[in-house]
Amino acid sequence: MLRVLTMLVFLCCYGGASPVFAATQTVAVDYLQGSDDIKGVRLAYRPASHEITTDWFGKINLYWEASMNFWEYGDDNTHSSNFALSVSPVLTKRIGTIAESYPVYFEFGIGASLVNDREFAGKDMGSHYQFEDRIGFIFSLNEKQTSQVSVRYMHYSNAGLNDKNPGLDFLSVAYAHHF
Repeated sequence: MLRVLTMLVFLCCYGGASPVFAATQTVAVDYLQGSDDIKGVRLAYRPASHEITTDWFGKINLYWEASMNFWEYGDDNTHSSNFALSVSPVLTKRIGTIAESYPVYFEFGIGASLVNDREFAGKDMGSHYQFEDRIGFIFSLNEKQTSQVSVRYMHYSNAGLNDKNPGLDFLSVAYAHHF
């Protein structure tokens, strides 16, 4: 499965060479505060984004994101850590502006994740293979939209594919830079 996920990350990162995708690349860093006092950092790369026009929602954006997640739990004597790799398609929709200059977006995505240790934070996650779900808001910090802050809820679980499926829940604050 690690080879499959690595291949997906490679295709995600280099699949942006298609003329259908915009040239904007993005890097992001998240601080994660999870249930059961789990803390983490998430590093992400978005190779490109694509604008889609739909009948129902009008213009929406699709971006692919590859990320590495580092999670920690517990005190020094009961400390545990975990590592995850994820690939997610994410849809964003502009929902308004702040001060008529700074766009605000709604985001939603469901992707695949490979967790290094399936036993973490006193839970048996049931599988190394998890889904990464997200829902949140993105706030642009400048008119060119090169800097953004997002607030989101993230959930990792195996979607009931295994009998053990406690899931992990996080609130995330992220900074993204487009170049």
